[in-house]
Amino acid sequence: MLPEPLRIPGYRYFWLARLMTTIAQMAMVIVIGWQVYDIARETMGIREAAFRLGLIGLVQFVPLFVLTPISGWTADRLDRRHIARAVVSLELFCAAILFAATYGGFISLPILFGVAALLGVARAFAGPALGALAPNLVPREILPQAIALSSAAWQTGAIAGPALGGILYDVTPRLPYGLSAALFALSVLCLFTIPPIPRTPLRPGSPFDQMADGLAYVRRNKLVLGAITLDLFAVLLGGVTAMLPVYARDILHVGPDGLGPLRAAPAAGATLTAILFSIRPLKTNVGVKMLAAVVVFGAATALFGLSHSFPLSLACLAVLGAADMFSVYIRQSLIQLHTPDEMRGRVAAVSTLAISASNELGETRSGFTAALLGPVAATVAGGIAAIAVTLLWAGLFPQLRRATTFELPDPAPEEADVVSSGV
Repeated sequence: MLPEPLRIPGYRYFWLARLMTTIAQMAMVIVIGWQVYDIARETMGIREAAFRLGLIGLVQFVPLFVLTPISGWTADRLDRRHIARAVVSLELFCAAILFAATYGGFISLPILFGVAALLGVARAFAGPALGALAPNLVPREILPQAIALSSAAWQTGAIAGPALGGILYDVTPRLPYGLSAALFALSVLCLFTIPPIPRTPLRPGSPFDQMADGLAYVRRNKLVLGAITLDLFAVLLGGVTAMLPVYARDILHVGPDGLGPLRAAPAAGATLTAILFSIRPLKTNVGVKMLAAVVVFGAATALFGLSHSFPLSLACLAVLGAADMFSVYIRQSLIQLHTPDEMRGRVAAVSTLAISASNELGETRSGFTAALLGPVAATVAGGIAAIAVTLLWAGLFPQLRRATTFELPDPAPEEADVVSSGV
């Protein structure tokens, strides 16, 4: 029997689009990272090439940072389905460019960096639109299950994408980009099947005032602010994704064949966790459990940094992926349930900016720190720093510790200190 959210046709098509888009994105990302590092290593040492990997993250983050106020306002002002279709079409265009460049033998660092910037533009608009669209497709009481299923789709794609990307790249380098283009096209078709959804009108005012409302709401609501910024700093400091090509090539010595499993291992742990929550939703002590999960994430990151064993490295990555999914599930449920629908696009934009800052700037931080200290020291230090940030946030945002369940009155409270525990 299908889980309850998947019985709703609109959500089911949304879920399929998310799954295929994620597979396509991850197949592209792993090959882009490998090509950047491999091309750079032809003329540079390990640290200099790692620095180029860090720049890829920065190139993706800059357009997202610039466009976040506009993309959030757009997701609340326009039809979220149209935005989703447009951004997936842009990603299809990016895949076609990389396919042509790789097939033609003229792939280069400038092309890879240019496409990375376009993907940053797509992500700037995709995050708010898709994040705000999902709650419109299911009843509020099953939203945590829908969030878990959506995360399971993303994580499943994050497993399949890198594995397919690595395998197909071994066959011929252009194949991963061809697969991505086909999947993006299918995703667009799925998004066109989602029926119209009602929209809550924005508060009257100028577009600039309406954009500022989203930031003001996040600043007032300490629960939302604490949840968003915890993810920002923990993953910014503790993320290991950018270092995986370095570990695959020069530390674990497993090459591109090993890079696929390394990239997929966190998603494997995360997928199992997401599936569990889609069947048995978490109900008690959600705030404390979220904080504990981030501590586990940091510890697994530090241990991965020290490992020279391929099986141990895979196990560490699977654990940190499971811990991250545990945190994501709780954080996204709290944010969605504590945000009015007319604000969801703008709040999702702030959340997307924080996630991108933690991921893309985290990659930049990893690359720069690895260039300075070496990849092992940079990774271990990042894991320890993530633990320290979690302990600090537990004190700075007591609302996180006091959030005991996902239950809250209807409508959702807007005041900063009203949390599900009734504090």
